[in-house]
Amino acid sequence: MSTQTQTLELAGVAEEGKRDGREHGKRLVALVAALGWLGGAAVTRWWPALDDWPYTRELAILKLLLAALSLAIGIAGWRTSNTRSARVEAWLNGAPWLLALSIGLTAWEVVTAQLEWLPRPFFAPPQALIAVYADDLPRLAASVAHSFELLAYGYVLGALTGFVIGVSIGWSKAVGYWLHPVLRLIGPLPATAWLPLAFFFFPSSFSASVFLIALATAFPVAVLTWSGVASVNSAFYDVARTLGAKPSFLILRVAIPAALPLVFVGLFMGLGASFAVLIVAEMMGVKAGLGWYLQWAQGWAAYPNMYAALLVMALMCSGLITLLFRVRDRLLIWQKGMLKW
Repeated sequence: MSTQTQTLELAGVAEEGKRDGREHGKRLVALVAALGWLGGAAVTRWWPALDDWPYTRELAILKLLLAALSLAIGIAGWRTSNTRSARVEAWLNGAPWLLALSIGLTAWEVVTAQLEWLPRPFFAPPQALIAVYADDLPRLAASVAHSFELLAYGYVLGALTGFVIGVSIGWSKAVGYWLHPVLRLIGPLPATAWLPLAFFFFPSSFSASVFLIALATAFPVAVLTWSGVASVNSAFYDVARTLGAKPSFLILRVAIPAALPLVFVGLFMGLGASFAVLIVAEMMGVKAGLGWYLQWAQGWAAYPNMYAALLVMALMCSGLITLLFRVRDRLLIWQKGMLKW
């Protein structure tokens, strides 16, 4: 056996050993996370709080359920990687987060409910958030539905407008001559700076908020779509023209598909900007939604309600970003392996 062959075999054995070590580490973290949640449940059950917080029993049950989930993930991880499903693999990769959450949630409970190191009513224990979700769910759910409706109208309108403007500027120099200066003048201004004019000119606070959200979304989508269309390799157009392609074909089948990666970057940026404007608009003029709920909770010093709404907002924004990632991966499946984000 040659030296090169022996070296390759040793490298393969070493790589396999590293892979086995990583797999063992994932399983171990999941089992430790189960112990962390069990310890947290014990703290909730047997360490009395300095006040009689409602839903303490429900918090302990939730921790026990998460302990069971972590244990199930650890047990499922003992199967070989070749026979594990992709979902089990994803749960194993998330096991460190389960461990971190078990430690963080228990520490939060200890410093607020058991020791009260953080002043009330500004800081509430986890039980208080469970109470909000149980007792004030109808109002919170109505606020989420209103915010989602407002965001959907504004974001879709802004994304379509920005996409059309970006394609027009990137394709036509004549259109770019007129729209580029306007885009440079209006685009960098924060959408919230238009609040007074929007609420004056539009017939309702809802339509004004839709306009502001659309304005915040349209600028990044337009700029990145324009950049994507303008940076398409001219050889693509030359080949298509050689085969008899018309201008409409060049735009719809060459320019836009090639620009889609940058278009989605603009959509992601627009989603973040639109969410920020949504909350400000609801605080300023709309009498419903999560922004209104935050202002109402702050006015009544209902800080648990405020924290509960902030958590819902974070989950809502994260869910929408995840959905946008799924749409991007489906539309850009032809670029699988090339996308790095």
